[in-house]
Amino acid sequence: MMRRQFLLAGAAAGLAGFYGLAARRSDAAEENFPVMRSEAEWRRQLTPDQFAILRQEATERPFTSPLLHNGRHGLYRCVGCDTAVYSSETKFDSGTGWPSFWDAVDGGIGTTTDYKLVYPRTAVHCATCGGHLGHVFDDGPKPTGKRHCINGIALSFDETSPTSG
Repeated sequence: MMRRQFLLAGAAAGLAGFYGLAARRSDAAEENFPVMRSEAEWRRQLTPDQFAILRQEATERPFTSPLLHNGRHGLYRCVGCDTAVYSSETKFDSGTGWPSFWDAVDGGIGTTTDYKLVYPRTAVHCATCGGHLGHVFDDGPKPTGKRHCINGIALSFDETSPTSG
């Protein structure tokens, strides 16, 4: 009987996690941002994959982003609104399969807490359009000790702009 209860509890937790991942935007979606569009407008502007990540908080598969090993100097911008969110100056190889940064461009991002995997995580969104970018973890390098684990498909890269923002 104990084993059955354990399995049922595990199945319930798995379903809760699944429905949490499938849920629409939470905290950031309720805010007002300088750039606001309807769902139809976002769908016209973004590719289906970009829409899933920026507007529905999906995650791209690891090691698939063309920006993962980008070593050029410049700015990473939100593909939803072109806001500068990260600089190549703070990019590092975390080995996780997603572009990683130890800090963001001042004023480029906001954070919320999400519980989609049951435990709390710090979600990162664009400060201008609210688009979901990824998550922040406390296992990054100095000087911040943070790892901004970002979906590359949510970013564009601007090699011609200065790296400070």
